[in-house]
Amino acid sequence: MIQSVRPPGSGPSGPPDLEALVSPFLGRFGSGPGKRPLKMIIIAVIVALALLWGVLSSWYTVQPEERAVVKRFGAVIGINDPGLHFKIPFGVDTVQFVATERVLKQEFGFRTAGTGEGGRTTYSAQQFEDESLMLTGDLNMIDVEWVVQYRISDPIKFLYRMREPTRTLRDISESVMRRIVGNMLGSEVLTVGRVEIQQKAGEEIQALMDAYDAGIRINTVEMQDVVPPPAVQPAFNEVNEARQERERMINEAQKRVNQEIPNAEGAALRTVAEAEGYATERVNRAEGESTRFSAVLAEYQQAPEVTRSRLYLETLNMVLPRIGQVVVVQDSQMSPLPLLDLNRSTAPIQTKTGGGQ
Repeated sequence: MIQSVRPPGSGPSGPPDLEALVSPFLGRFGSGPGKRPLKMIIIAVIVALALLWGVLSSWYTVQPEERAVVKRFGAVIGINDPGLHFKIPFGVDTVQFVATERVLKQEFGFRTAGTGEGGRTTYSAQQFEDESLMLTGDLNMIDVEWVVQYRISDPIKFLYRMREPTRTLRDISESVMRRIVGNMLGSEVLTVGRVEIQQKAGEEIQALMDAYDAGIRINTVEMQDVVPPPAVQPAFNEVNEARQERERMINEAQKRVNQEIPNAEGAALRTVAEAEGYATERVNRAEGESTRFSAVLAEYQQAPEVTRSRLYLETLNMVLPRIGQVVVVQDSQMSPLPLLDLNRSTAPIQTKTGGGQ
Protein backbone atom coordinates (compact mmCIF):
# COMPACT_ATOMS: atom_id res chain seq x y z
CA MET A 1 0.00 0.00 0.00
CA ILE A 2 1.28 3.50 -0.90
CA GLN A 3 0.91 6.13 1.78
CA SER A 4 0.90 9.73 0.54
CA VAL A 5 2.76 12.43 2.44
CA ARG A 6 1.19 15.93 2.26
CA PRO A 7 3.36 19.06 2.62
CA PRO A 8 2.40 21.72 5.15
CA GLY A 9 -0.45 23.91 4.00
CA SER A 10 -1.90 21.45 1.48
CA GLY A 11 -5.50 20.44 1.77
CA PRO A 12 -6.49 17.14 3.27
CA SER A 13 -7.88 15.90 -0.05
CA GLY A 14 -5.44 17.54 -2.46
CA PRO A 15 -2.77 15.64 -4.43
CA PRO A 16 0.74 15.47 -2.94
CA ASP A 17 3.26 18.07 -4.08
CA LEU A 18 6.26 16.17 -5.45
CA GLU A 19 8.38 19.29 -5.43
CA ALA A 20 7.71 19.74 -1.73
CA LEU A 21 8.63 16.11 -1.16
CA VAL A 22 12.01 16.35 -2.85
CA SER A 23 12.81 19.92 -1.73
CA PRO A 24 14.71 18.79 1.39
CA PHE A 25 16.96 16.69 -0.85
CA LEU A 26 17.38 19.44 -3.43
CA GLY A 27 18.17 22.13 -0.87
CA ARG A 28 21.71 20.87 -0.51
CA PHE A 29 22.35 21.57 -4.19
CA GLY A 30 21.54 25.32 -3.71
CA SER A 31 18.78 27.45 -5.16
CA GLY A 32 18.39 29.81 -8.06
CA PRO A 33 17.17 29.99 -11.58
CA GLY A 34 19.89 27.64 -12.81
CA LYS A 35 18.89 24.90 -10.39
CA ARG A 36 15.29 24.62 -11.58
CA PRO A 37 16.00 22.12 -14.43
CA LEU A 38 17.93 19.89 -11.99
CA LYS A 39 14.93 19.67 -9.73
CA MET A 40 12.71 18.71 -12.62
CA ILE A 41 15.15 15.99 -13.72
CA ILE A 42 15.25 14.45 -10.27
CA ILE A 43 11.48 14.53 -10.04
CA ALA A 44 11.22 12.90 -13.47
CA VAL A 45 13.68 10.16 -12.43
CA ILE A 46 11.66 9.42 -9.30
CA VAL A 47 8.44 9.28 -11.28
CA ALA A 48 10.06 6.98 -13.86
CA LEU A 49 11.36 4.66 -11.16
CA ALA A 50 7.90 4.52 -9.59
CA LEU A 51 6.34 3.73 -12.96
CA LEU A 52 8.99 1.06 -13.64
CA TRP A 53 8.37 -0.54 -10.29
CA GLY A 54 4.64 -0.51 -10.96
CA VAL A 55 5.09 -2.13 -14.38
CA LEU A 56 7.48 -4.81 -13.11
CA SER A 57 5.28 -5.65 -10.13
CA SER A 58 2.08 -5.87 -12.15
CA TRP A 59 2.69 -9.33 -13.69
CA TYR A 60 4.16 -12.70 -12.73
CA THR A 61 4.71 -16.12 -14.28
CA VAL A 62 3.65 -19.42 -12.74
CA GLN A 63 5.78 -22.45 -13.69
CA PRO A 64 4.12 -25.70 -14.90
CA GLU A 65 4.79 -27.49 -11.61
CA GLU A 66 3.52 -24.67 -9.43
CA ARG A 67 0.33 -22.94 -8.36
CA ALA A 68 0.16 -19.28 -7.31
CA VAL A 69 -1.74 -18.19 -4.21
CA VAL A 70 -2.74 -14.53 -4.67
CA LYS A 71 -3.38 -12.30 -1.64
CA ARG A 72 -4.77 -8.76 -1.65
CA PHE A 73 -3.99 -6.74 1.43
CA GLY A 74 -3.14 -10.02 3.14
CA ALA A 75 -6.40 -11.83 2.30
CA VAL A 76 -6.36 -14.78 -0.13
CA ILE A 77 -8.40 -14.04 -3.23
CA GLY A 78 -7.61 -17.04 -5.41
CA ILE A 79 -5.26 -19.65 -6.86
CA ASN A 80 -3.85 -19.25 -10.36
CA ASP A 81 -2.70 -21.99 -12.71
CA PRO A 82 0.59 -22.03 -14.66
CA GLY A 83 1.08 -19.21 -17.14
CA LEU A 84 1.37 -15.42 -17.28
CA HIS A 85 -0.86 -13.45 -14.90
CA PHE A 86 -1.34 -9.81 -13.85
CA LYS A 87 -1.89 -8.25 -10.45
CA ILE A 88 -2.25 -4.88 -8.79
CA PRO A 89 1.26 -3.44 -8.36
CA PHE A 90 2.90 -1.51 -5.51
CA GLY A 91 2.45 -4.42 -3.08
CA VAL A 92 -1.33 -4.39 -3.12
CA ASP A 93 -1.39 -7.95 -4.47
CA THR A 94 1.22 -10.44 -3.29
CA VAL A 95 1.87 -13.91 -4.71
CA GLN A 96 3.15 -17.09 -3.07
CA PHE A 97 4.25 -19.97 -5.30
CA VAL A 98 3.60 -23.54 -4.16
CA ALA A 99 5.02 -26.60 -6.02
CA THR A 100 1.87 -28.71 -6.11
CA GLU A 101 2.94 -30.95 -9.03
CA ARG A 102 6.36 -31.84 -7.66
CA VAL A 103 6.96 -34.95 -5.56
CA LEU A 104 8.70 -33.77 -2.40
CA LYS A 105 10.44 -35.94 0.15
CA GLN A 106 11.54 -36.01 3.76
CA GLU A 107 14.59 -38.09 4.63
CA PHE A 108 15.09 -39.75 8.01
CA GLY A 109 18.42 -41.10 9.24
CA PHE A 110 20.39 -39.67 6.31
CA ARG A 111 20.55 -36.67 4.01
CA THR A 112 21.16 -36.44 0.28
CA ALA A 113 24.15 -34.22 -0.37
CA GLY A 114 23.70 -33.97 -4.13
CA THR A 115 24.57 -35.67 -7.39
CA GLY A 116 28.20 -36.45 -8.07
CA GLU A 117 30.09 -37.44 -11.17
CA GLY A 118 28.36 -39.92 -13.42
CA GLY A 119 24.94 -39.07 -12.01
CA ARG A 120 25.52 -40.98 -8.77
CA THR A 121 23.78 -39.68 -5.66
CA THR A 122 26.03 -38.70 -2.78
CA TYR A 123 24.94 -38.69 0.84
CA SER A 124 26.02 -36.62 3.78
CA ALA A 125 28.57 -38.18 6.11
CA GLN A 126 26.85 -36.71 9.15
CA GLN A 127 25.19 -39.20 11.46
CA PHE A 128 21.49 -38.84 12.33
CA GLU A 129 21.20 -41.54 14.96
CA ASP A 130 18.65 -39.53 16.92
CA GLU A 131 16.23 -40.12 14.04
CA SER A 132 17.15 -43.65 12.96
CA LEU A 133 17.90 -45.56 16.19
CA MET A 134 14.79 -47.43 17.36
CA LEU A 135 13.88 -50.11 19.89
CA THR A 136 12.08 -53.18 18.55
CA GLY A 137 9.48 -55.28 20.31
CA ASP A 138 12.09 -57.83 21.48
CA LEU A 139 14.21 -55.02 23.02
CA ASN A 140 16.82 -54.91 20.27
CA MET A 141 18.31 -51.71 18.91
CA ILE A 142 18.03 -51.23 15.18
CA ASP A 143 19.02 -48.46 12.75
CA VAL A 144 16.19 -47.64 10.33
CA GLU A 145 16.49 -45.18 7.45
CA TRP A 146 13.42 -44.26 5.42
CA VAL A 147 12.00 -41.68 3.03
CA VAL A 148 8.51 -40.15 2.96
CA GLN A 149 7.45 -38.92 -0.48
CA TYR A 150 4.50 -36.53 -0.60
CA ARG A 151 2.75 -33.87 -2.69
CA ILE A 152 0.95 -30.68 -1.77
CA SER A 153 -2.70 -31.29 -2.60
CA ASP A 154 -4.13 -27.97 -1.36
CA PRO A 155 -1.85 -24.89 -1.48
CA ILE A 156 -4.07 -22.73 0.76
CA LYS A 157 -4.27 -25.37 3.49
CA PHE A 158 -0.56 -26.04 3.20
CA LEU A 159 0.31 -22.37 3.65
CA TYR A 160 -2.21 -21.24 6.25
CA ARG A 161 -3.77 -24.22 8.04
CA MET A 162 -0.74 -24.78 10.29
CA ARG A 163 2.43 -22.88 10.98
CA GLU A 164 5.06 -25.48 9.95
CA PRO A 165 3.45 -28.28 7.92
CA THR A 166 6.72 -29.91 6.84
CA ARG A 167 7.98 -30.00 10.40
CA THR A 168 4.69 -31.51 11.50
CA LEU A 169 5.03 -34.12 8.78
CA ARG A 170 8.51 -35.03 10.02
CA ASP A 171 7.35 -35.35 13.62
CA ILE A 172 4.36 -37.49 12.67
CA SER A 173 6.44 -39.73 10.39
CA GLU A 174 9.04 -40.36 13.07
CA SER A 175 6.40 -41.06 15.71
CA VAL A 176 4.49 -43.51 13.51
CA MET A 177 7.63 -45.35 12.39
CA ARG A 178 8.89 -45.74 15.95
CA ARG A 179 5.55 -47.14 17.11
CA ILE A 180 5.30 -49.64 14.22
CA VAL A 181 8.89 -50.84 14.64
CA GLY A 182 8.42 -51.04 18.41
CA ASN A 183 5.53 -53.49 17.92
CA MET A 184 7.54 -55.90 15.75
CA LEU A 185 10.46 -58.27 16.30
CA GLY A 186 13.92 -57.18 15.21
CA SER A 187 14.26 -60.18 12.88
CA GLU A 188 11.01 -59.25 11.13
CA VAL A 189 12.12 -55.66 10.62
CA LEU A 190 15.44 -56.82 9.16
CA THR A 191 13.95 -59.44 6.83
CA VAL A 192 10.30 -59.97 5.90
CA GLY A 193 8.56 -57.05 7.59
CA ARG A 194 9.70 -54.18 5.37
CA VAL A 195 6.69 -54.20 3.04
CA GLU A 196 4.24 -54.39 5.93
CA ILE A 197 5.98 -51.54 7.75
CA GLN A 198 5.94 -49.30 4.66
CA GLN A 199 2.25 -49.92 4.03
CA LYS A 200 1.19 -49.34 7.63
CA ALA A 201 3.33 -46.22 8.00
CA GLY A 202 1.94 -44.66 4.83
CA GLU A 203 -1.67 -45.27 5.85
CA GLU A 204 -1.24 -43.95 9.39
CA ILE A 205 0.74 -40.86 8.37
CA GLN A 206 -1.91 -40.00 5.80
CA ALA A 207 -4.69 -40.44 8.36
CA LEU A 208 -3.00 -38.05 10.78
CA MET A 209 -2.28 -35.45 8.10
CA ASP A 210 -5.93 -35.61 7.02
CA ALA A 211 -6.94 -35.06 10.65
CA TYR A 212 -4.78 -31.94 10.75
CA ASP A 213 -6.18 -30.89 7.34
CA ALA A 214 -2.69 -29.86 6.24
CA GLY A 215 -3.23 -30.21 2.47
CA ILE A 216 -0.54 -32.92 2.10
CA ARG A 217 -0.98 -36.19 0.22
CA ILE A 218 1.43 -39.05 1.06
CA ASN A 219 2.64 -40.94 -2.01
CA THR A 220 4.93 -43.60 -0.59
CA VAL A 221 6.97 -44.51 2.46
CA GLU A 222 10.14 -46.32 1.42
CA MET A 223 12.56 -47.94 3.84
CA GLN A 224 16.22 -47.64 2.88
CA ASP A 225 18.96 -49.28 4.96
CA VAL A 226 17.72 -51.31 7.91
CA VAL A 227 20.76 -52.53 9.85
CA PRO A 228 21.76 -53.10 13.47
CA PRO A 229 23.79 -50.36 15.15
CA PRO A 230 27.60 -50.56 14.72
CA ALA A 231 28.10 -51.43 18.40
CA VAL A 232 26.11 -54.67 18.10
CA GLN A 233 26.84 -55.44 14.45
CA PRO A 234 29.10 -58.48 15.18
CA ALA A 235 26.47 -60.10 17.40
CA PHE A 236 23.77 -59.54 14.78
CA ASN A 237 26.03 -61.02 12.10
CA GLU A 238 26.57 -64.16 14.16
CA VAL A 239 22.85 -64.53 14.76
CA ASN A 240 22.13 -64.05 11.06
CA GLU A 241 24.79 -66.60 10.13
CA ALA A 242 23.28 -69.11 12.54
CA ARG A 243 19.82 -68.51 11.09
CA GLN A 244 21.12 -68.87 7.56
CA GLU A 245 22.86 -72.11 8.50
CA ARG A 246 19.64 -73.40 10.04
CA GLU A 247 17.70 -72.48 6.92
CA ARG A 248 20.33 -74.15 4.76
CA MET A 249 20.15 -77.39 6.73
CA ILE A 250 16.35 -77.33 6.66
CA ASN A 251 16.43 -76.81 2.90
CA GLU A 252 18.91 -79.64 2.43
CA ALA A 253 16.79 -81.98 4.56
CA GLN A 254 13.69 -81.01 2.62
CA LYS A 255 15.58 -81.60 -0.61
CA ARG A 256 16.59 -85.08 0.60
CA VAL A 257 13.00 -85.82 1.57
CA ASN A 258 11.79 -84.66 -1.82
CA GLN A 259 14.33 -86.98 -3.47
CA GLU A 260 13.94 -90.09 -1.32
CA ILE A 261 10.16 -90.21 -1.11
CA PRO A 262 9.63 -90.16 -4.92
CA ASN A 263 12.42 -92.75 -5.32
CA ALA A 264 10.83 -95.05 -2.74
CA GLU A 265 7.40 -94.59 -4.27
CA GLY A 266 8.83 -95.31 -7.71
CA ALA A 267 10.62 -98.44 -6.48
CA ALA A 268 7.42 -99.67 -4.81
CA LEU A 269 5.41 -99.07 -7.95
CA ARG A 270 8.08 -100.82 -10.02
CA THR A 271 8.07 -103.87 -7.69
CA VAL A 272 4.29 -104.05 -7.78
CA ALA A 273 4.32 -103.77 -11.56
CA GLU A 274 6.97 -106.50 -11.87
CA ALA A 275 4.98 -108.78 -9.56
CA GLU A 276 1.81 -108.19 -11.53
CA GLY A 277 3.67 -108.83 -14.76
CA TYR A 278 5.19 -112.04 -13.37
CA ALA A 279 1.81 -113.23 -12.17
CA THR A 280 0.27 -112.51 -15.55
CA GLU A 281 3.12 -114.31 -17.28
CA ARG A 282 2.80 -117.40 -15.07
CA VAL A 283 -0.94 -117.51 -15.53
CA ASN A 284 -0.65 -117.16 -19.29
CA ARG A 285 2.11 -119.77 -19.42
CA ALA A 286 0.06 -122.21 -17.34
CA GLU A 287 -2.96 -121.64 -19.53
CA GLY A 288 -0.81 -122.20 -22.60
CA GLU A 289 0.67 -125.41 -21.19
CA SER A 290 -2.80 -126.62 -20.30
CA THR A 291 -4.08 -125.85 -23.76
CA ARG A 292 -1.06 -127.55 -25.36
CA PHE A 293 -1.48 -130.60 -23.14
CA SER A 294 -5.15 -130.80 -24.04
CA ALA A 295 -4.25 -130.62 -27.73
CA VAL A 296 -1.56 -133.30 -27.40
CA LEU A 297 -3.94 -135.50 -25.44
CA ALA A 298 -6.51 -135.24 -28.18
CA GLU A 299 -3.91 -136.23 -30.81
CA TYR A 300 -2.63 -139.07 -28.58
CA GLN A 301 -6.05 -140.50 -28.24
CA GLN A 302 -6.41 -140.59 -32.02
CA ALA A 303 -2.94 -142.14 -32.74
CA PRO A 304 -1.15 -143.28 -29.59
CA GLU A 305 1.92 -144.89 -31.22
CA VAL A 306 2.65 -142.00 -33.54
CA THR A 307 2.17 -139.46 -30.83
CA ARG A 308 4.36 -141.43 -28.40
CA SER A 309 7.20 -141.67 -30.94
CA ARG A 310 6.95 -137.96 -31.78
CA LEU A 311 7.07 -136.99 -28.13
CA TYR A 312 10.06 -139.29 -27.57
CA LEU A 313 11.98 -137.79 -30.46
CA GLU A 314 11.15 -134.23 -29.46
CA THR A 315 12.34 -134.94 -25.91
CA LEU A 316 15.60 -136.42 -27.18
CA ASN A 317 16.07 -133.41 -29.44
CA MET A 318 15.86 -131.13 -26.40
CA VAL A 319 17.88 -133.28 -23.99
CA LEU A 320 20.79 -134.60 -26.05
CA PRO A 321 22.36 -131.16 -26.88
CA ARG A 322 22.62 -130.52 -23.14
CA ILE A 323 24.34 -133.78 -21.98
CA GLY A 324 27.64 -133.27 -23.79
CA GLN A 325 29.66 -136.36 -24.91
CA VAL A 326 28.32 -139.90 -24.71
CA VAL A 327 30.91 -142.72 -24.69
CA VAL A 328 30.67 -146.46 -24.46
CA VAL A 329 33.34 -148.38 -22.59
CA GLN A 330 33.88 -152.08 -23.32
CA ASP A 331 35.26 -154.42 -20.76
CA SER A 332 38.11 -155.66 -22.92
CA GLN A 333 39.31 -152.22 -24.12
CA MET A 334 41.06 -149.51 -22.14
CA SER A 335 40.27 -146.40 -24.20
CA PRO A 336 36.69 -145.12 -24.39
CA LEU A 337 34.86 -145.12 -27.66
CA PRO A 338 32.97 -141.92 -28.70
CA LEU A 339 29.32 -142.66 -29.09
CA LEU A 340 27.77 -139.27 -29.58
CA ASP A 341 30.29 -136.44 -29.97
CA LEU A 342 27.76 -133.66 -30.18
CA ASN A 343 30.31 -130.92 -29.50
CA ARG A 344 32.01 -131.62 -32.83
CA SER A 345 29.72 -130.66 -35.65
CA THR A 346 31.93 -132.16 -38.38
CA ALA A 347 32.67 -135.52 -36.76
CA PRO A 348 30.30 -138.35 -37.65
CA ILE A 349 28.25 -139.96 -34.94
CA GLN A 350 29.70 -143.39 -34.12
CA THR A 351 27.48 -145.98 -32.55
CA LYS A 352 28.89 -149.14 -30.99
CA THR A 353 26.92 -151.93 -29.54
CA GLY A 354 28.61 -153.73 -26.81
CA GLY A 355 28.25 -155.25 -23.48
CA GLY A 356 27.77 -152.04 -21.47
CA GLN A 357 27.49 -148.27 -21.49
